Amino acid sequence: LSTYYAHLERKPDVRAGQKVKAGDIIGTVGMSGNAKGTQPHLHFEVRRKKQILNPLTYFSKSNIVKTAKKS
Repeated sequence: LSTYYAHLERKPDVRAGQKVKAGDIIGTVGMSGNAKGTQPHLHFEVRRKKQILNPLTYFSKSNIVKTAKKS
C-alpha cells in the first residue's frame, strides 16, 4: 500500500518508505497544484499498485475527525 497527498502547503516532511505512526504530522493542508484559488484542503488517496482504494476502510470511525466549513 502507498498513500498519496496533494494540495499540501509544502512538500511533506517524510520520505518514500519512511515509517510513520498515528499522530505523526506529515504535512499541512494548502492550495498547491491545480487547487490554486480554492479553499485549503487535502486530497488523500490510498493505493495498491496503481489502483485507488477507499481510504475510509483503513481508519476506524473514532480516528476520523470531521471539521465544519467556515462561513
